Amino acid sequence: MAPPLLQLKNIGLGFGGRPLLDGVELTVGAGERVCLVGRNGSGKSTLLKIAAGQIEADHGSRFVQPGATVRYLPQEPDFSGAATTLAYVEAGLGPGDDPHRARFLLEQLGLTGEEDPATLSGGETRRAALARALAPEPDILLLDEPTNHLDLPVIEWLEDTLKSSSAAMVMISHDRRFLAGLSRVTVWLDRGTLRRIERGFDAFETWRDEILAEEEREQHKLDRKIVAEEHWMRYGVTARRKRNMRRVGELEDLRRARREFRGAAGSVALTAAQADNSGALVIEADGLSKAYDGRPIVKDFSTRVRRGDRIGIVGPNGTGKTTLLSLLTGTLAPDEGSLKLGTNLEVATLEQTRESLDPNATVAATLTGGRGDSVTVGGKPRHVIGYMKDFLFAPEQARTPVGALSGGERGRLMLARALAKPSNLLILDEPTNDLDLDTLDVLEETLADYSGTVLLISHDRDFLDRIVNAVIVPEGDGRWTEYAGGYTDMLAQRGRDLSRSTAGKATKDEPPEPKAVRDQEPKAAKRRLGFNEKHALETLPKRMAELQKKIAALHEKLADPSLYSRDRAAFDEISADAASAETELATAEERWLELEILREEIEGR
Repeated sequence: MAPPLLQLKNIGLGFGGRPLLDGVELTVGAGERVCLVGRNGSGKSTLLKIAAGQIEADHGSRFVQPGATVRYLPQEPDFSGAATTLAYVEAGLGPGDDPHRARFLLEQLGLTGEEDPATLSGGETRRAALARALAPEPDILLLDEPTNHLDLPVIEWLEDTLKSSSAAMVMISHDRRFLAGLSRVTVWLDRGTLRRIERGFDAFETWRDEILAEEEREQHKLDRKIVAEEHWMRYGVTARRKRNMRRVGELEDLRRARREFRGAAGSVALTAAQADNSGALVIEADGLSKAYDGRPIVKDFSTRVRRGDRIGIVGPNGTGKTTLLSLLTGTLAPDEGSLKLGTNLEVATLEQTRESLDPNATVAATLTGGRGDSVTVGGKPRHVIGYMKDFLFAPEQARTPVGALSGGERGRLMLARALAKPSNLLILDEPTNDLDLDTLDVLEETLADYSGTVLLISHDRDFLDRIVNAVIVPEGDGRWTEYAGGYTDMLAQRGRDLSRSTAGKATKDEPPEPKAVRDQEPKAAKRRLGFNEKHALETLPKRMAELQKKIAALHEKLADPSLYSRDRAAFDEISADAASAETELATAEERWLELEILREEIEGR
């Protein structure tokens, strides 16, 4: 077996209180592609910095194969001392590296090399940092949120580049599709420890849920055993006559184990405060046009947005996505055309740059506006500490300056502030940046339950597919086209991606695509439910009801406090039956939901 390129052993690190990392082990072999997942604040970036040699752990060891080169992509690169982007990338090259790769990669990423680092946008900063990490063709790549602030063409270029690389990789990313396409190993940083599975990110969520479910079952058994032992302490004949010190000690050990158990972190409780319904027609745009210095950004664009629509705006950076969004919401006047906004609109906005956050203000003051200790959510006052907990902020963070928060924490703070405001129109500009996967799941559920209208700019393909029912993309020369469905549906209708070489440039053999509107039927072959699908739709509800009754009966048996001490074998058997029934019920519900959605789509065609 070949020795590892990188190995971390028994890594421990703490900043007071519980350790952030506790006995962490990580091994990376040649060519391995590892995705590192975990909650915001769990220590992923810290662990990557230890692997890169940027910081030292309190204890443990770091080994890098002699002669192996390591390159680290931080979330916030340091450009100090670099006069241009080319100088910054060249500073990362080693003595034997090809100096021409620095300029080549910058050009591939849409930069000239002459840019002043002080004037770079978020996307340009990320592209320059990627060029610096990739230019030496390292043996080990450590990538912290590599897709943040990148547009879709660059993300797809990066995926292709990494797939063709022979480097070993450890990646942190919120982009599910990016991780699923590249990873072959998944490591999960959870409550200070690291778990590993020799499979890619596609398998992670099922694996994680199985682990958490097993933990719940073990804790339930522990709770029942404590109840049984406490019953013996109070009522046992031996206990009344003479204390059995061994059993007393065992009970104390059980209680200590229960106290010290670090349960899974609570989930984010996002709820969008909803105002009264807007009018049925939210936005009507007719022939909108906008140009800067003679360059058309939007030309003759028309659309109708109805209440409940979820519209995604995508495209390469610099094509005018934010300009189009500003035109549609009336915050920017068009050069030509007309805009009609619906009645009773209440707008809440989440901007990408988060510049509206005062870095010197505390978390509590940001949510309350500096007035008192309560925040108005949906027109009702809530104590700021309770509202902070919904977004996974600890009470002691109330006085933490915003500038001291991580990127993910600032993202959650922006969400907390935006969602507290009653609205029926949500404007989201890159809402997924820096959010962990669990928070993204809850954000998606929140938007699914939101009865208002959503306009969003995003480069997250999976998020777009899950949320939007229409996508607007640039076709060049200020022309924008609207396609029905999500991002994948848009690609199927458009017939090509959004790469710089083709975006908006119809070839001689390829005429511009006709506009697709949300009310049109998708151009797909007529689909019918098969016999097995029809049968499952008819029989699954009955089976789910039977399983629910069975689970309720089993839980009622488990609620008997004396069952564990009276009949351990029966307790274990009933627990196993309940877990099996719950798994079967979840599978049945998921299958029924898939078939019901399919049936509605077919009948709606």
